[in-house]
Amino acid sequence: MARQLLLLQTLLLLSVLAAAGTASVLMAQAGANTATTDEVKRVAASIAGDRWVADQTKTANPTVTLQPYAEQMRQTTGTDFVVIMAPDRTRWTHTDPSQIGKLFIGSIDPALAGQIFTETFTGTLGPSVRAVAPVRDQSAAIVALVAVGVTTQAIRTQLQHQLPILIVGFAGLLFIAVAGAGLVSRRLSRQTSGLDPEALAQLYASHDAVLHSIREGLLVVDDRHAVSLINDEAMRLLGLAGDVVNTPVDGLGLPASLRDLFRSGIVAHDELHLAQDRILVVNQSTATFRGRSYGTVATLRDRTEMEALTGELDTVRAFAESLRSQAHEASNKLHTVVMLVETGRYETALEYATSELELAQRLTDRVVSAVREPVLAALLLGKTAQAAERGVELRITEDSQTPDGALPVADLITVLGNLIDNAIDASAEGPVDGRRTVEVAIVPSDGDVVIEVSDSGPGLPPELRDSAFTRGWSTKAVSTPGGRGLGLALVSQVVRRHRGSIEVDAGPQGGAFFSVRIPLPVPVPR
Repeated sequence: MARQLLLLQTLLLLSVLAAAGTASVLMAQAGANTATTDEVKRVAASIAGDRWVADQTKTANPTVTLQPYAEQMRQTTGTDFVVIMAPDRTRWTHTDPSQIGKLFIGSIDPALAGQIFTETFTGTLGPSVRAVAPVRDQSAAIVALVAVGVTTQAIRTQLQHQLPILIVGFAGLLFIAVAGAGLVSRRLSRQTSGLDPEALAQLYASHDAVLHSIREGLLVVDDRHAVSLINDEAMRLLGLAGDVVNTPVDGLGLPASLRDLFRSGIVAHDELHLAQDRILVVNQSTATFRGRSYGTVATLRDRTEMEALTGELDTVRAFAESLRSQAHEASNKLHTVVMLVETGRYETALEYATSELELAQRLTDRVVSAVREPVLAALLLGKTAQAAERGVELRITEDSQTPDGALPVADLITVLGNLIDNAIDASAEGPVDGRRTVEVAIVPSDGDVVIEVSDSGPGLPPELRDSAFTRGWSTKAVSTPGGRGLGLALVSQVVRRHRGSIEVDAGPQGGAFFSVRIPLPVPVPR
């Protein structure tokens, strides 16, 4: 491509310079003709205005005095001939003495009429540019004519002397132009990595096809913190529409965590961020080419479904842990009953077994009666056992119940699971000899479902309650690659998606109190 461009530029420059050279020669020739015409006209007028010339025309033989005078004027002015003639064309002077006495060849009528005129005419010396002027005596009568001329050969010779300068000048311009074109071609070759137009077109086509077909979001932000490249998947994941190229990151309406990450330009590895109703895994690195920075490139992966599966896996794991702990507890209790039987304390064994069975059944009955959804009931039973292992009592209020037409189970598990986990963690940090409790209430209220979770932990200071729902906020040490602080952010995401609200306050047990209100779906009439 660079070679083709160089050839094209060279041909173009040669054409331009040839045209400019031809125009310059023609202009120089026209200028020389004009200058010569003005010069011979001036010389003729000067000789014709000399009174001495008019006086010499009245002598018996004007040639005697006028011939030397005319030759002197010719040599002085650099003209080719100075002819002084009678009004009847008879020459009194001539460069060629053999022409003296003969008739002048050319036009004289305008001069006889009293005008100075010029013409190009072929005379005894060949083609020439001449001027003819009338000579007047004291009475203003025309007594002679003066013809001054320069041959066209002399004009061409003068122009030929100027041509080397023009040729050298145009050769220098051609060298500079070709050298500049070569430098431009080399620069173009470097910038295109030596690719020809076909390769560039193929590269662009493949780049565009790959960019819009990959299932991973791609976002390139330049050094001005504006979007320079974005593919369809990134538009979908970030909830953007229209043409956002060259739009500043601040003007995209992104969540604060994503906006700050894209503006900062820092390197990020597998960070979890919330974007509307999605959980995104974001990687970001610096985009450099040949030592030059072109901003940052970020890849986005949708982890919403993965996070849901992870939540279900955590629930199953919690159930498994609960079953394990319950099996261990049942084994201990069964061993106790067996030992009581072996020692002959039958009534004590029966009383102990009956009380333990009633206690477990009351807990199960209370949870199942309050929570109609089996998966949600299993979650609460599992969390109860998990809390008991950590020395925390999980209580479900007597008025708790899941209303008809409740929200999707996955959303309820997200809200309840994260709020209960945080409450258990907070209560477990309390003193061993103190009462460590978590209280859960699920109450329908005016077409909404209200989920309340309170704990006996240290609580949340008022200045931290707003920031608790932002991604990355946590009271625990970071130990995972993506960072902590995602639980309450997921709760906030579910609440926003269902147009609900969250309130945080001090609880009756001294810890934090979370109240989540979510509108129930309006049933569609059949």
